[in-house]
Amino acid sequence: MANHSATKKDTRQAAKRRDTNKYYGKTTRNAVRELKASADKKAYDESLPNVISMIDKLAKRGIIHKNKAANLKSKLAKKKASA
Repeated sequence: MANHSATKKDTRQAAKRRDTNKYYGKTTRNAVRELKASADKKAYDESLPNVISMIDKLAKRGIIHKNKAANLKSKLAKKKASA
């Protein structure tokens, strides 16, 4: 790594962004996991819009690919329709 101050700053910023992205990704994955495990239809219907919003935000930030977001949302919607 170069010893330029701008490079050092960029490294610090990248580490901060990586930690933030990791937090949002893990939080969303946990929310999806809890939603899939939910047996109560009413609770599923109430929390589905929140989880879909979280997935959309991940895709918008570039943490996950937009097609992966679409696939996740589709699977959750299919489960809602079949229940």
